Amino acid sequence: MSLLEVHDLAVSHGAIEVLHDVSLEVGEGEIVAVIGPNGSGKTTLLRTLAGVLRPRRGTIVLAGRQLAGEPAWRVVRHGIALVPEGRRIFADQTVRANLELGAVSHRRFDRLPAVLERFPALRERLEQPAGALSGGQQQMLAIARGLMARPTVLLLDEPSLGLAPKLVRDAFEAVRRIRAEGVSVLLVEQLAAMALEVADRGYVLERGRIVASGVARDLAADPRIVRAYLGQRTNRGVSSGRECPPAP
Repeated sequence: MSLLEVHDLAVSHGAIEVLHDVSLEVGEGEIVAVIGPNGSGKTTLLRTLAGVLRPRRGTIVLAGRQLAGEPAWRVVRHGIALVPEGRRIFADQTVRANLELGAVSHRRFDRLPAVLERFPALRERLEQPAGALSGGQQQMLAIARGLMARPTVLLLDEPSLGLAPKLVRDAFEAVRRIRAEGVSVLLVEQLAAMALEVADRGYVLERGRIVASGVARDLAADPRIVRAYLGQRTNRGVSSGRECPPAP
C-alpha cells in the first residue's frame, strides 16, 4: 500500500527547471532508493518533499493528505522528516539539545528514550557538545534527530557521506532497523550498490527525470545500471558520469 505518492513533480531554481515531472511512490514499511549522478536533482527532490523548496507543479500526497507547497514545519508535523546531506548538526550544542530540536514541531520529547535505545552511543554522550562526536556518531545523531519528529517517512540524503567503510555499513544497518520498526525510508545515495542492496525498490534520476525504476535487486542486475552506476569505483564508492538510457 502506498504511503507517499509523488506525481509529475517539477521544481525550478530561478528560471531553470531542475526536476521534470518526477513521479514515485513509497509504500508502508518500504525502503526506496533514488540513485543517479551528481547534479541529477536528488537533493532537490528530497528538499521539495520536505517542504524546504516549493514545487512549480505536481502533487505530493502522504497518507491521502496533499502536502505540495506546504511549509516545512507543517510537512514535518504531518509525518515527513529530512536528514540532510552533511548531517547539519549544531556542533556547539549538546547531543541532547540537538535531539530535542528534532521534536520542536510537536514539542513532545517522550520519544527520546526509544531513540536512545536505538542509538546507545548517544545516550553516553547526551551532555557533550555534538561537535565532539566522531563522524559516524554525528551521522547517527542526525538520523536520531530526524526520528524525534515521529515521521512515517524518513528522507535520508547521502548518509554515507564522509564515513569510513565500516561506519558506512553501520549507517545502512541503522536504515534497516528503522524500517523494521515501521518507518518508511526514501534514501538518496551515491553508493548505488549499497543503496540497492538495502532497498526494496529503486528509481534512477538523470538530469531531473526518472529514467528507470523497479525492484532493487532487478535494477542491481540490469546491465545498463551496472554499466552506468555499479561498474566504476571512486574514493566514495560507485560513481559514473555517464547517462543511463531510459527504460524501454
